[in-house]
Amino acid sequence: MHILSMAISSDGKYLATGDQNKLILIWDAASCQHLYTFKGHKDAVSGLSFRKGTHQLYSASHDRSVKVWNVDQNAYVETLFGHQDAITGLDSLSRERCVTAGGRDRTVRVWKIVEEAQLVFHGHESSIDCIQLVNEEYMVSGGDDGSLALWTVTKKKPLVTVSKAHGIHGDPAIQQPYWITSVAALLNSDLIASGSHNSKIRLWKCGEGFKTLEPLFDIPMVGFVNCLKFSSSGDFLVAGMGQEHRLGRWWRLKEAKNGICIIPLKKTPPKQQSEDNM
Repeated sequence: MHILSMAISSDGKYLATGDQNKLILIWDAASCQHLYTFKGHKDAVSGLSFRKGTHQLYSASHDRSVKVWNVDQNAYVETLFGHQDAITGLDSLSRERCVTAGGRDRTVRVWKIVEEAQLVFHGHESSIDCIQLVNEEYMVSGGDDGSLALWTVTKKKPLVTVSKAHGIHGDPAIQQPYWITSVAALLNSDLIASGSHNSKIRLWKCGEGFKTLEPLFDIPMVGFVNCLKFSSSGDFLVAGMGQEHRLGRWWRLKEAKNGICIIPLKKTPPKQQSEDNM
C-alpha cells in the first residue's frame, strides 16, 4: 500500500489516509485502530482534507473527481466533476467548500459544495502540482513550470506569480526551472513555504494585500520536498522528503532519504524601539 495523502480531523478524532489502490482508510487517531474503508474512486487518492470543525471529509483522485464523505456515519455523500486531468492536490478550511489543483489541465478550482458549483482559475503555464489555503480568501499553488502563485478566490488570475521560484538547473542550452513540489501556509498569517528538489525549502512573506511574495530565507534539505505542513502554532514545519517526485519516477536522487523532517522555527520578537525614539 503506497499512501499518497493524509488528513486528520481538527479535533484529533479521525485520521484518513488515501492510497494508490483507490482506497480511503479511516483510523481512530488515538489508538490507530482501522475503522472503515471508503471505496469509490477509480484511481489513486491524491488529496484528503477534513472540513475544519467537522467530520466531513473531502477526497480528490487521479480519476479527476472530488468526493464528499460523512465519516461519523461511515457514508458517501456525493461526487463532483470538472477537472480534465488527474487532481494533484486538495485543501479546505471551515467553509463548506474545498480547493483543488488540476495537474495538467492547468486549473485551480474552488468547489462550492452546497451550491454544487465550481469556480475555475487559470495562471500556471504547465502542471499545477500542489495547493494550500492561506485563509478563507487566499490560496497558494505551485507547479512544474517552477512558479509559485498567490490567488484570491474572487479573481480568476493570480494576484502575484513568482517565476523560477527555486531557480533553474541543467545545461545552459536546455535549462529548466526547478519544479515546485509542495507548498504550505501558516493558517491566517502571511507566512508561506515552498519545496522543490534543489536542496532547499524556501520561506516567503506575503506583502500587504497579498499582492507580493518576498523570499525570507532558505532551509537546506536533500531530496524532493514532497510535502510541507506548518504546525498550528507555527513553532515547527514538517517536511516529507523523498528520493523521487511523489507524482512520478522521472529521476532519483540517491543521496536523499525517504522520511519526515521536523524543522523547528523560532519566532523573533518585534524590535524594541530605542530609548531615544520613545
